[in-house]
Amino acid sequence: MAVEPVLILQGPRTVGKSTLLAALASSSGREVIDLDDPPTREAVKDDLERFIGGDPPVFIDEFQHVPEVLDAIKAELNRDLRPGRFVITGSTNYATIPGAARRLTGRSHRLDVLPLSQGEIAGTHERFVEALIENPASLITSSSSHTNREDYIRRAIAGGFPIPLSRRGPARARWFDEYVELVVERDVLELSRVRQRQLLPRLLRQLASQTGQVLNIASAAAAIGMGPSTAEDYAKLLEAVFLIRRLPAWGTTVGSRVAAAPKVHVVDSGLTARLLRLTETKLAAASASALTEFGHLLETFAVGELCKQIGWSEETLIVGHWRTRDEDEVDLVLEREDGRVVAVEVMSGTRPRGKKLSGLTKLRSRLGSRFLGGVVLYLGRRSYTIDGAIHVLPLDRLWLASARTRA
Repeated sequence: MAVEPVLILQGPRTVGKSTLLAALASSSGREVIDLDDPPTREAVKDDLERFIGGDPPVFIDEFQHVPEVLDAIKAELNRDLRPGRFVITGSTNYATIPGAARRLTGRSHRLDVLPLSQGEIAGTHERFVEALIENPASLITSSSSHTNREDYIRRAIAGGFPIPLSRRGPARARWFDEYVELVVERDVLELSRVRQRQLLPRLLRQLASQTGQVLNIASAAAAIGMGPSTAEDYAKLLEAVFLIRRLPAWGTTVGSRVAAAPKVHVVDSGLTARLLRLTETKLAAASASALTEFGHLLETFAVGELCKQIGWSEETLIVGHWRTRDEDEVDLVLEREDGRVVAVEVMSGTRPRGKKLSGLTKLRSRLGSRFLGGVVLYLGRRSYTIDGAIHVLPLDRLWLASARTRA
């Protein structure tokens, strides 16, 4: 707010954007213009200049309901381009609203507000990514983890949406079901006219079944009897309302035989678990299917935690996954501005070996001096280093690393 004329807070519904906006408005002695409220929405449409032209800062909640406010904001900025004039929130990705990017180009900054991180839930400030991109070896500690497999399962199934965190069993399941219905029936249909709206929840479940894996739109489309091009269009809508996200392929220019397809992740591991009907009992079973399902869920959980920390990192990072046509892969790659790279692999076992290490090893070989270090996050209890630059860490280091209790 001290630098940008417009700050855009965007992210899924019910993660706390409105709460954050209300706190900012209160500290500035201002009221929030709530466009989620139908009467307020109509009043703003009838008199845009009156609402948008008030004393700054102006706080607007769920701006996507009245896209015309962006034109009014642009007109105000043509007259006065001081920092901190507007803070707006949206449950739809700003860049997907027709013409939105052109209206405020060079005058706004976007911040993703995601479901709560494990540190936010516990009241601590995680510094894992901060340490990772500076010196991965600094994350090694002599202390052992006390988090067991059952704890990790509970955390992954709970996710980070504030409301279902306080619920268990049927009450939590019902919340997630109603959440999907609300977002699909309201936000998606506001973005675009959808001919096969009844297939949207089914497509979402198919994409959830691919979470933590390379996106295969054709397979998801075939499973529900939808054409691939239509499925691609609908997947973009689901991405626009923050139900899924694509993790792009990284390093397609780093040597040959590097795959270019993105991975797909549901935005929250708790929502993923509900879409796939995964429970603590199912994931605790000693079966091949349970191990596979938990592996994909755990990757989505861990990547989600890392993306939240990346969101408040002071350094701009290029983020993606790396995979070769020989199926060597790394779950998350972070490239710093100076071109140096750190890589993270997530595993649901307690003995790192095989392909979980080969992807990091081969990426290190290709990058040479650009490779700052690699990390394997696993469910074991000890931290140790393999071959100098690959560090094996308990998964809970994500939220325990350099944690400091908030005042």
